[in-house]
Amino acid sequence: MNITRENIDALNAVLKVDIAKEDYSDKVEKILSDYRKTANVPGFRKGHVPMGMVKKQYGKAVLVDEVNKLLQDALNKYLTEEKLDVLGQPLPKAQDGIDWDSEAFSFEFELGLTPEFDVELKGKKAITQYNIVADDKMIDEQVERIQKQYGKLVSQDVVAEDSEITGTFKNEERDIENTVTLTLDKFKGKTNPKKFIGAKVGDVITLKTKGLYNDDHDLMHALKVSHDDAHGLEIEVTFTITEINKRELADLDQELFDKLFGEGTVKTVTELKDKIKEDAEKQFVQQADQKLLNDITEYLIDSTKFDLPAEFLQKWIKTAGEKQLNDDEAKEEYEKSEKSMRYQLIEGKLIEANDIKITMDDIKDHAKTMIKAQMAQFGQLNPGDKELEDIAARVLSNQDEARRISEQIVSQRLLDLYKEKANLKVKEVTYEDFVKEVYGDK
Repeated sequence: MNITRENIDALNAVLKVDIAKEDYSDKVEKILSDYRKTANVPGFRKGHVPMGMVKKQYGKAVLVDEVNKLLQDALNKYLTEEKLDVLGQPLPKAQDGIDWDSEAFSFEFELGLTPEFDVELKGKKAITQYNIVADDKMIDEQVERIQKQYGKLVSQDVVAEDSEITGTFKNEERDIENTVTLTLDKFKGKTNPKKFIGAKVGDVITLKTKGLYNDDHDLMHALKVSHDDAHGLEIEVTFTITEINKRELADLDQELFDKLFGEGTVKTVTELKDKIKEDAEKQFVQQADQKLLNDITEYLIDSTKFDLPAEFLQKWIKTAGEKQLNDDEAKEEYEKSEKSMRYQLIEGKLIEANDIKITMDDIKDHAKTMIKAQMAQFGQLNPGDKELEDIAARVLSNQDEARRISEQIVSQRLLDLYKEKANLKVKEVTYEDFVKEVYGDK
């Protein structure tokens, strides 16, 4: 067997694979000989079928199968030995009908080559790294939410500003009938809340859905309608009051602290607020890190310039999925995935350059940490080592789950690298300001 490569340009090459009779003949003969031993042909005893008859019946199919196996093995070996970085998979070039009666065969394959490029992590313009803090307003609001959650309901005769009102929204034309408990602070403006003040159980209040809530998602849940139906909905609904309550706030005492965090963990209101701040800011780190990862990814894609073998990749995309695509579909799919391909190449370069390696022990430790955190949510604070080992083994027996965990570790290692080497400027913000700055004032 002989393999030669012709480089068309820096991104494209053609491999020619020549297969001679001696490359496949022994294997084909052995397989046909085995067929002969087991073949059931009328008029012949098992194992005594003439070889000529076996070759006539099975010879060509065996030959085609063995040549294809040789091709695949030869391609994989060649790419490994030559250390060729290719994109996608080698694509067989179209050729006229193969003469399988011949003794020698030639096949050509197109290759898309990985481009050469350098990655510069430290750009001229600094990227913002957010440090999100929980301010006093947020902490006080969380304390009040806790007090409401663990407080008790006291029945009221009439609706007041701080009432919790249970009732049913109805609109017969739209087949809307949904029972909810609401508070007046969710309504937009002052007009609609005023309609409720002083109302009693059994009263029916008529409302217009347009501009009823500050957030259309609240309207969606209140009426139990779809996301699309809630946006821009302009109908009249009735709300029949069935229950009026006031929620008395729970006392900030040791009983509540123990219920929230375990016995003796928190002993004062100051410690409660410190714990709320600590827990909130742990959650904020995840959001700030995701924002940083997104921003650095965009920077790397925009600043790292290289060409891709676009024509080859579009050809490959046509046949890579379960469904074969036409030219237009393949082009559209390529355009949608081009950024992702570029980042994968950049990421691979960074992983190699910085010797980022993930071991099975890393994956197992990460899995055990995740499992321990999940168990803690259900009150299992001190699981034994054997229990963790057994659960981790079950989780990692799923290859998709093991791959997902591996990707999470790589992502975290890259994030650590970015924090160390990228040009960053730290900006401290409250969560409210972070949401306004990053997602717009909502």
